[in-house]
Amino acid sequence: MEKNYAYYQQQAAQLDFETRALIDGRFVNAISAEEFDTINPATGKRLAGIARCGALEVDDAVGAARRVFERGDWSRASPKHRKKVLLRFADLVEANLETLALMESLDSGKPIRDALSADLPDMIESLRWHAEAADKLYDQVAPTAPDIVAMIVREPIGVVGAVLPWNFPIYLAGWKIGPALASGNSIVIKPAEQTTLTALVLGRLALEAGVPEGVLNIVPGYGETVGQALGRHRDIDCISFTGSGEVGRLFLKYSAESNMKRVVLECGGKSPALVLADAHDLAAVAQQVALGALFCQGENCSAGSRLIVHRSRKDELLEQVKRAFDEWRVGDPLDPSTRVGAMIEPQHMRRVLGYIDGGKAQGARLVYGGHQVRQDSGGSFVEPTIFDDVRPSMTIAREEIFGPVLSVLTFDELAEGVAIANDTSYGLASSVYTGSLDAAHSVAKAIRAGTVSVNCFSEGDTGVPFGGYKESGFGGREKSLQAHDQYTETKTVWIQLGRGAA
Repeated sequence: MEKNYAYYQQQAAQLDFETRALIDGRFVNAISAEEFDTINPATGKRLAGIARCGALEVDDAVGAARRVFERGDWSRASPKHRKKVLLRFADLVEANLETLALMESLDSGKPIRDALSADLPDMIESLRWHAEAADKLYDQVAPTAPDIVAMIVREPIGVVGAVLPWNFPIYLAGWKIGPALASGNSIVIKPAEQTTLTALVLGRLALEAGVPEGVLNIVPGYGETVGQALGRHRDIDCISFTGSGEVGRLFLKYSAESNMKRVVLECGGKSPALVLADAHDLAAVAQQVALGALFCQGENCSAGSRLIVHRSRKDELLEQVKRAFDEWRVGDPLDPSTRVGAMIEPQHMRRVLGYIDGGKAQGARLVYGGHQVRQDSGGSFVEPTIFDDVRPSMTIAREEIFGPVLSVLTFDELAEGVAIANDTSYGLASSVYTGSLDAAHSVAKAIRAGTVSVNCFSEGDTGVPFGGYKESGFGGREKSLQAHDQYTETKTVWIQLGRGAA
């Protein structure tokens, strides 16, 4: 059958959802037997009732994770064995790619085309990349006197709590599961309550791949219960959280008030796309600007939501950006022609629309879109939106909207443009468009962000670190070998050899 809109609708109707928590290798209902609904953002209809866990289930999951860690089934397995199991895990995810992509699209509102072509392939790559790193991370021997051997060894940190966001549920699960398990840890995952379905499938596939029972646990529930219980748990050694700065600060507080566990945060951005006067091919630049602003409905921490363009090129570029936005069709996420899906939930849609109203009230000029669309669907859809004449002090230029809204600002001198780009409490990502190699290097050095892409919108691949400056990041980096640092401890072993030995 041709894989068109009708095909994906038919396949979606046949899906069977796992809704129970995974604790110590068994799928179980919540102790209270309570559930919460997960809703399809494109229709507003209920998909399934998910086990509503709390502190008791967190205790059980952490206890299981600690027991298996201390027993050594996984933590003391050879790196070669861990690699083999994780590669098998990746193969099973790939074998179920279409099913997982459908669940991801239904649960998050993102276009099926993105789930199939980006989220799932990138998640699989993350598992494989970190699996292959497992037996290639060497310890060290320090230079010492002849009668001393000083080893610097890397050991798994212990039990990791991973708190996932709703915008890239399965992709970011791979970012955390890959390095945490490759390093020998046990892990307890809390999916976002809006997007739990694919995480539970990953749990089943991990067991099938040979990950020992208790090494990977999944506890669905709300942030104020499950998330807080993980953050305060004294037997969690590291918390990795992706989400809002408000919640990220809570995890720092929970750590300070409990066992001072390691905390790794990725907390959003307000990323600039800085277009210099000498930028080439503005039509191509516009395509990249549209990608940066609209991918994942703009519900992307590194979204290029601020277009900062030299005044001499603004009018021409703005017209090109409008044409590029025309190509981003809003529609049912299961339609392969859809490029902009649904906002995650009505409350978030209203928040995005509130920012649009606020932009108009503060004097920005709405030049494209700006409305809720597809009301008859029952879903939460906002059309791509562009504001011109935006000043750096305006709310839409300062706060993370997390929707398909682009703010256009201008500058006259390069130093002014860089200053506007850096005039934010965030520092996750950025883009620079220029025809000058000198300018590319100098501006990349001047921008305070974890990623600077030149003449494109990109976060790089699995082999490069991802994280932010300022309020965008804390405590470590996702992706690359640096991701293993946050899930390991470094130990010095100092050995005095026998005196008088030859």
